[in-house]
Amino acid sequence: MDFESRLSQAIQRGEQTRDARQYAREQKALSEEELKNLHSAIRLELSEHIESGLRQLAEHFPGFRFETVVSEDGWGARISRDDLSLSRSRSSRRSETLYSRFQILVRPFSQQAKIIEAHGKGTIRNREILNRNSFQFLAECDRERFLEVIDQWILEYAEKFAAGE
Repeated sequence: MDFESRLSQAIQRGEQTRDARQYAREQKALSEEELKNLHSAIRLELSEHIESGLRQLAEHFPGFRFETVVSEDGWGARISRDDLSLSRSRSSRRSETLYSRFQILVRPFSQQAKIIEAHGKGTIRNREILNRNSFQFLAECDRERFLEVIDQWILEYAEKFAAGE
């Protein structure tokens, strides 16, 4: 066999390998409907976990109100609390309302991004102390890791609230 024949065969094998890889990628890629269903299943699991964690947090700090959130921004939960701060100076008395809020939402499905995304935002005594985002591609989502991230956000907020930050 001459060099030209071997070169043609090598090119042909390379093209077959490329085509096989492309076919495998296409088979692995989830359809749009499958992605929506997967997003819904993960969102449900995450939002239940968020609700459970924020309920427990609210039970440890009296005065917090718990509410489930279902909005165009996402699904999840929020806790909130308003405190009154009274201060006296020589010439006057002042009162100030201090609000504390913590919310974690799972964002709606995005056809462009094909991700599952959670957003957490926390304020303690009128000061934003936490603003976090976390996402994973739907096809590669590690649910346990995502639940750990949400737990970490809740623990971080609890620690900062208890410290009076």
